[in-house]
Amino acid sequence: MADGRRLMAPEDRRRYLEHARELFNAGEYWLAHEALETVWRSIIKEDEARVFQGLIQAAAALLHRSRGNRHGTIVVGAAALERLAGPDRPDVEFETIQFRAQLARALAGEGDPPQLEFKVEFRKHD
Repeated sequence: MADGRRLMAPEDRRRYLEHARELFNAGEYWLAHEALETVWRSIIKEDEARVFQGLIQAAAALLHRSRGNRHGTIVVGAAALERLAGPDRPDVEFETIQFRAQLARALAGEGDPPQLEFKVEFRKHD
């Protein structure tokens, strides 16, 4: 991207992603959105940025859902699902295939919100 984005140090990126995951999974969608956006602003590759935009929009759609804003849930949710479509990207730390499927169910009122989970290869090993 040619808009002045600068790469984030790997340890900073990891810290923001862990924080975003904790917030998202606790239902703190606005704060998760902000943490994910911080990472998104540092991404250079457009395909990777697209996935992070989808995760940010998923958080926003779930926030709309929690507030009873049907229109916001539908519009922002559809945009999130579109950006999250396709195979898992190797440069994105989060699992997105099951996440997207569960998001679609939740937005349709057919299940709980998805959990944001690291792919096995990105999980911390003690």
